[in-house]
Amino acid sequence: MFISPPASWKIPAIILLGVSAGMIIYILQISRFSSYLSEEPKTCMNCHIMAPQYATWSHSSHREEATCNDCHVPQNNFIFHYYFKAKDGLRHATIFTLRREPQVIQIRKAGMNVVQDNCIRCHEKQQACMQCHIMMKNEEDEITALNCEYDYYHEGRYCWECHREVPHGRVNSLSSVPYARVPLPSDPVPAWIHKIMK
Repeated sequence: MFISPPASWKIPAIILLGVSAGMIIYILQISRFSSYLSEEPKTCMNCHIMAPQYATWSHSSHREEATCNDCHVPQNNFIFHYYFKAKDGLRHATIFTLRREPQVIQIRKAGMNVVQDNCIRCHEKQQACMQCHIMMKNEEDEITALNCEYDYYHEGRYCWECHREVPHGRVNSLSSVPYARVPLPSDPVPAWIHKIMK
């Protein structure tokens, strides 16, 4: 049996639903939600704290071949690609909305594994040609050469432990690249709201 609310609730309910829908649309607009569906590196600049990462990437050799998502998002399949992107994006949005972001951004373990897998994916041919040997000490302090892929999966080492400047250099804080020119996001607040606020 269907229970219908009193007729006097109809108008307030419609108004409340309209206001709620308007707020959701406004939040999506002001957060530049649609930009996160793209592969455009400028999207990372929606948050000012990413300026050093964007600036250092834009002056690296990786800029010619790889975007942020090429390195920081899984490329093994479509579903996992967007699942990881959404999960990471929601975490970032929550942290930035609550103003809990650190002065220096640190990549998490899941992100490190994704970046490592993408390093190997892109540089697989170079590893095969050059052997990409890493000199390591074993238990007897003898120096041995190990292949990068073996080293990563069995010794817990990452590519950037040797290739330290790739592609972001040494980003220690927001002041790491104080004179860098980075694209600033346009103001998401509509002009008519600015007029009302004056």
